Amino acid sequence: MNVSLLFHEWLVLGLGFGLLLADLWLPEKARGKLGCTAAAGLGAILIYSLVWSGSPRGYAFGTMYVLDAFALFFKRFFLLSAIIVILISVEFRERLRTGITEYYALILFALSGMLFASSANDFSLLFVSLELITITFYVLTSFQRTQLVSLEAGVKYLIIGALSTSFTVFGIALVYGISGTLSFPELSVTSQHLANNRMFLFGLLLVMVGLGFKIAAFPFQIWAPDVYQGAPAPTTAFLAVGSKAAGFVLLLRVLFSAVPAITRQWTTLLIVVSAVTILYGNLCAIPQRNLKRLLGYSSIAHAGYMLLGIAALTQSGQSAVLYYLSGYLFTVLSAFTVICVVMRQLEDEQITSLAGLNRRSPLLGVTMTLAMVSLAGIPPLAGFFGKFLLLKAVIAQGPANRGYYVLGFVAVAGVVISLYYYFGVIRAIYWSNEKSDAPVAAPLSISIRATLCVCIAGMLFLGMFPAWMLNASTRAVSALQTNKAAANSAQVKVEERRAPALRDQR
Repeated sequence: MNVSLLFHEWLVLGLGFGLLLADLWLPEKARGKLGCTAAAGLGAILIYSLVWSGSPRGYAFGTMYVLDAFALFFKRFFLLSAIIVILISVEFRERLRTGITEYYALILFALSGMLFASSANDFSLLFVSLELITITFYVLTSFQRTQLVSLEAGVKYLIIGALSTSFTVFGIALVYGISGTLSFPELSVTSQHLANNRMFLFGLLLVMVGLGFKIAAFPFQIWAPDVYQGAPAPTTAFLAVGSKAAGFVLLLRVLFSAVPAITRQWTTLLIVVSAVTILYGNLCAIPQRNLKRLLGYSSIAHAGYMLLGIAALTQSGQSAVLYYLSGYLFTVLSAFTVICVVMRQLEDEQITSLAGLNRRSPLLGVTMTLAMVSLAGIPPLAGFFGKFLLLKAVIAQGPANRGYYVLGFVAVAGVVISLYYYFGVIRAIYWSNEKSDAPVAAPLSISIRATLCVCIAGMLFLGMFPAWMLNASTRAVSALQTNKAAANSAQVKVEERRAPALRDQR
């Protein structure tokens, strides 16, 4: 049991518990620096991960936990997103009023669940990591307990999250009952013989329901707008980036590592879900006037775009999903940084609050504009090239299945529809005639300026120089294919398990 492979998780958990202990021992004035300390600690872990030169593939707890290029890609992704979210939380601490250190610690515990999810190679670890993420977000969502809208969002997330968990558990039970294993390498062998077993397929479908809840894909998206609106801005940012990416990393592991043979049978289902999710998210975003609620529906549409790469069933489609998530990280976190700064003294987050933002704070105005342009998919920002790669992967499959042409058309239509509401935000920033209730922006702190500059640089760099990230994404998804040693070991275990049954039949 090579537990040294879990150094990301151990360090993050240790940092989280260290913050809680420091909150007990430090004087009240010194506690205000714990947020920056947490961000610095995560930065050190990220740097250590980048320079770490260990084995490209290793297992812990049998084959339950795997550390490969795919897992490392997402671990660094989650660490970077958590650093930015904590820096946003430092700016938001006045609205949280009490328990700010606990808030930082909960972000770290949610991050640890995401790190475990990126290495899940077994349904048992998949479930544990999902629950660690989800239960932590129950608390983070309703952390502003003095506000009714935050409590309402927490209750809705709790109820729908518990329902999705029940589907996931029942699905895992059916998969185990039919196949006799929870291991992804063993399932990749066993599932080839169970492709026509209805109970096994039904169990996998129930697992997909639970993962569909995490990524807010239709028809499991009903929680997203209300939770996005009611949760504290840093929580919403982490939900939009970290939780969604955790859902996709598990979805990719299950579909292309555990049951690749069955995934090929679900082409039509994946195409339909992707198309409907894109249309639903974009059409419902049009009438929204609350900015966080608009981004909630937008996140549903972007889940549909990322499902394009999964529906394509190709390695280029999978790498496009990873590239898209990377650009989405910088884009969404920049938007929520602006929301946190501009609207921290307001009771709501209406789009009209952005009126005249270009005069009040040019940096904030430019950042929000670039974020909306990137989300809309306009060059030269990261969102454009991400959508281009996804559409390319889908259209390339068109000769084999004409449904992909329809899916590509729906995706383009979704982009056109989104231009209306994204540019509505830009119009409010530069050309709105309405008066905003927001006060003149105070000087931005160094941490917020650094966050905004990093996000802007990320959007521009990934859009204009995509080769480096695309190569990293391609290397990462290549690790989804089970290596020969693991495949041979899984084959031996499956044959040993089937041998007694074959002898009894004889």
